[in-house]
Amino acid sequence: MQNAEIKIGIIGGSGLYQMEALQDLEELDVLTPFGAPSDRLIVGSLEGTRVAFLARHGRGHTLLPTELPFRANIYAMKSLGVEYLISASAVGSLKEEARPLDMVIPDQFIDRTRHRVDTFFGEGLVAHIGFADPVCAKLASVLADSAEGLGDVQVHRGGTYICMEGPAFSTKAESNLYRSWGATVIGMTNLQEAKLAREAEIAYATLALVTDYDCWHPDHDSVTVEMVIGNLQRNAVNAQKVIQETVRRLGENPPESEAHHALKYALLTPLDKVPEATKERLSLLLKKYL
Repeated sequence: MQNAEIKIGIIGGSGLYQMEALQDLEELDVLTPFGAPSDRLIVGSLEGTRVAFLARHGRGHTLLPTELPFRANIYAMKSLGVEYLISASAVGSLKEEARPLDMVIPDQFIDRTRHRVDTFFGEGLVAHIGFADPVCAKLASVLADSAEGLGDVQVHRGGTYICMEGPAFSTKAESNLYRSWGATVIGMTNLQEAKLAREAEIAYATLALVTDYDCWHPDHDSVTVEMVIGNLQRNAVNAQKVIQETVRRLGENPPESEAHHALKYALLTPLDKVPEATKERLSLLLKKYL
């Protein structure tokens, strides 16, 4: 592809369907071996750096979390040359101190999904990536520094993101169970993105935007749809400022990430034993090891 210079990708979640500050826009239909991404990718300039933006649920929010084409989304970013992927996501809070409109930069995930494919591998090629630290610490640090630069938003560095199946929200019993595990926020999308980004050797970090307390909170019943939508909109404005500053910092000083070499010791099947069809499908991920 001609867009190999695009090193930074942005995936926008609920409420963040576009980046207002993007200039010189171009929309791309990116075909992948795993089908079409959630929407056309929008390529443009942000702080003098070319970036790729994707609305996770589609620009009309038409896709359930379980329906998201996670593999196509990550593969499409990889095909453009993306090395750093920033994910913005609406979440519920599982801790009193993580209040609505706060930002959390998680460093851990717990998987509570059941119906999703979350690997590129199989069909004759076995790979086991290291995933003890699922977020790129260097990218997360740049994201947190950028968020703290806003000044008027409370930022929480680190924390555990529970990724649930959805689309229904938690029961109170589940919410209290997750609190007993020490989890910080709950959402429905980021775990699969993090795993697939690691397999694609892309540094990944999450900007988790708190919209409300999960149903464990005694004041939960006072939360209205209007309140949540209002928080989504305010979070989207703040998220764009943080992402813009993060892109500026990455453009000036892109960090080397361990994620960029994640497959080096992960491929178990000798590549000369892998079916040609599988090698062809995954050639984008395997080319430096073939």
